[in-house]
Amino acid sequence: MAGSSPRQAGFPVRRLAAERTVRLVASARLREPVLARLVGEEHRDALATIEGATSGRLLAEARGGDAIAAREFVFGMPQASFVNAAFAYWRPRALNRFNGPGRGAWYAALAADTCIAEVAFHMTRELEAVADFDATVDYAELHASFAGEFVDLRAARPRPACLDRDPAIGYPAGNALAEDVRARGLNGIVWPSVRHAGGTCFAALFPHAVQSVAQGRVLRLAWRGQREPKVSVLAR
Repeated sequence: MAGSSPRQAGFPVRRLAAERTVRLVASARLREPVLARLVGEEHRDALATIEGATSGRLLAEARGGDAIAAREFVFGMPQASFVNAAFAYWRPRALNRFNGPGRGAWYAALAADTCIAEVAFHMTRELEAVADFDATVDYAELHASFAGEFVDLRAARPRPACLDRDPAIGYPAGNALAEDVRARGLNGIVWPSVRHAGGTCFAALFPHAVQSVAQGRVLRLAWRGQREPKVSVLAR
């Protein structure tokens, strides 16, 4: 069913309104360029030129990406750079559940615990690959609202292939579904979290679907020799 449209696959399309969702972003992406603290005001224009030539987000905003057009990015709204970054950065040789190389997506959840479970899963996979469970990553919460039409997988029975726990099965099927959802002009997909029982996840597939972005807490996930990280709050 991976190549079927949402309607053919039996997935309902619902008009949803979510006033406050949560996304976790590595806090390094929220900091000003490192060089900004090392140059005087008279050199800021040159620094901006350097950043523009090397920033994946700025390049994508100007030229688009392999699978996203420059006209899709948003401008003139608060936190637009955070929204655009979600769509301008992707894993260059691998899939996520509902996006692949050439186009990002805005992944979020209704609760921070769901986000933690999702990002911890991916980070733990990376640590497992190098056989070293010793890492500390700080994440900032980004709150956003959604309103519009989403393909709703929450009641899908049996569990569709795109929600398979194995990325080798779930991610190719999810990308096929996402391509169909975008072709129909729908805002995205909502589904029951695969990594956090009872959680609800969203994937906004267009930048314009992400509204009212504001920063929340800063959380620290620390792996100290075990697969499960310790979670602490650094700032509220």
